[in-house]
Amino acid sequence: MRSLASHRVVNIADLRRLAQRRLPRIVFDYIDGGADAEVTLRENSRAFDAVTFRPRCAVATGTCDLRTTVLGTRLEMPLLLGPVGSTRMFYPHGEALSARAAGAAGTVYTLSTLSGSALEEVKAASDGPVWYQLYLLGGHDVARAAIDRARRAGFSALVVTIDTPVAGLRERDVRNGTKELLTRRIWSMLPFLPQFLARPRWLAGFLADGGMMAFPNVMLPNGPMAYADVGTALEQSMVSWQDLRWIRDAWKGPIVVKGVHTGEDARRAIDEGADAIVVSNHGGRQLDSVAPTLRVLPEVVAAVNGRTEVLVDGGIRRGADIAKALCLGARAVLVGRAYAYGLAAGGGPGVARAIDILRTDLVRTLKLLGCASVAGLDRSFVDVPMDWG
Repeated sequence: MRSLASHRVVNIADLRRLAQRRLPRIVFDYIDGGADAEVTLRENSRAFDAVTFRPRCAVATGTCDLRTTVLGTRLEMPLLLGPVGSTRMFYPHGEALSARAAGAAGTVYTLSTLSGSALEEVKAASDGPVWYQLYLLGGHDVARAAIDRARRAGFSALVVTIDTPVAGLRERDVRNGTKELLTRRIWSMLPFLPQFLARPRWLAGFLADGGMMAFPNVMLPNGPMAYADVGTALEQSMVSWQDLRWIRDAWKGPIVVKGVHTGEDARRAIDEGADAIVVSNHGGRQLDSVAPTLRVLPEVVAAVNGRTEVLVDGGIRRGADIAKALCLGARAVLVGRAYAYGLAAGGGPGVARAIDILRTDLVRTLKLLGCASVAGLDRSFVDVPMDWG
């Protein structure tokens, strides 16, 4: 494959195009798709278009300071890599490559429970902070063992996702034959195999990396949890507010609650001891027709009232999107698809290119706004639609 530079990669959409060219349809749609009619998936990005800037012109900003602090850790930029499951399918050793790129950029990588790489391997790959995102797959004892492993490996925060009592209906996955392929019964699989044969380079790398992997961070009594339909497993292991109490006791470190949609849940998360919250609708992959995260952000920031740090994800494709989120009160943002497209397009260099695109965009946006640092961004730099409340 030619280098990313030879493909004239200018923005995240270019990485998405390259990812689509390289991946089988089922794998690309796993990254790209959302739940049901994908209304929330689309609106997450469109919401940024509704917020407009109010720049300060004739202001000299020779350099711009992107540094911030999240959970007491100094980061080089207000951009974190959020948890994305099964990234080893996108590129061999995908989780470790992504963690290494995040560490080199001076920011956080968040490892999903549903990863194909052992958490110890991923932590060792990064020079920066790494967080562990927790699902209660396999029950409390299995989750406690994973928490203990993450603590001993040096993970610095635990991210508890609260919006997955069951997996959303991702219609692209159904049409692409995910269920049939997971049966491993050849007659069921046959109609869906040509999409893999159409991407021989990806297939060769996938098979060389071990093929259909298990989930090594979900250690059941009979070994790692097999790669199977996780919807049933999630339904049997939903996280309740009461669970946060024993999770906090088991972890004894910073806890981030991810999946907050409302001010009410933000206040409840604080009451249960959250050190930070992530305004998130799971990238539009769970409940469709919930509000885009940028629109929800001001409500959550007001409800929190400075008592904990507020992060946000969903629909971020440009540095200007990051600036708008910070103007509306976010401490930092998490990106998922933006770096996943980069990983799928070109491995570690693809992730690094995605980060660089967003960082460069953010610096340019700050200079055009007449703002010398991300710390200086506030509501006065944007106009927000009146009907947002």
